[in-house]
Amino acid sequence: MAQSTMRFHVVTGGPGSGKSTLLDALAGAGLSRTVEAGRAIIQDQVAIGGSALPWCDPAAFAEQMLAWDMRSHHMAQDLPGPVLFDRAVPDVLGFLELSGLAVPVHMEAAARRFRYHPQVFIAPPWREIFHRDAERRQDFAEACRTYEAMARVYRRLGYRLVELPRVSVEERVRFVRAHLGLAPQPVPE
Repeated sequence: MAQSTMRFHVVTGGPGSGKSTLLDALAGAGLSRTVEAGRAIIQDQVAIGGSALPWCDPAAFAEQMLAWDMRSHHMAQDLPGPVLFDRAVPDVLGFLELSGLAVPVHMEAAARRFRYHPQVFIAPPWREIFHRDAERRQDFAEACRTYEAMARVYRRLGYRLVELPRVSVEERVRFVRAHLGLAPQPVPE
C-alpha cells in the first residue's frame, strides 16, 4: 500500500450515527478531513432540479458519489498529516448493495484501486441521536441496514472495522485520536 494512503482514515456507518459531528470536532482540533459526497450531491441536485438523487435515480447518484470520492482521494494527497474521510469509495458499493443494484465493474475496480488505511472506523446505529432532515430521508431501520451493508463491503475489501463507541463527541474524539496514535488534546482550562 502506498505510504500516503496509510494516512487516509475512513469513518463510515449508517446515516445519523454521528460521523459528521465527530469529523467536525476532529477538524476543529486541527486534523484534515473530507466532506461527505452524498449530502453535498443531494443539496446540489435539489438546487438545480437534477435527478441524480438516491430516491429518483440511484445509479446516477452512485456515479456522482464515485466521482466525488475519487476526487477527494486525489485531493487528500496534498493535505498534511492524517486525513479523515467522511465515507469513501467503498461506501458507493454499499449504497448500491443496499439499493438492490448490481455493482458495475468499474466501481469494483475503483474500490480496489483507491485504498485507505486498513483500519476503518464504523459508527454503529444509535437511535438516541438519529434524526431525519432534508437530505436524510431514511428511517432508523434503513440506517441499520446501511450500517450492515457498509460493514459487509469494507470487510469484503479487506478492511478491519473499528466500531466507534456510543459516547459523547469528546470521548469519540479521544478514541479516534488514540487509534491514530495522536497525543490527547489538551483540556481547556
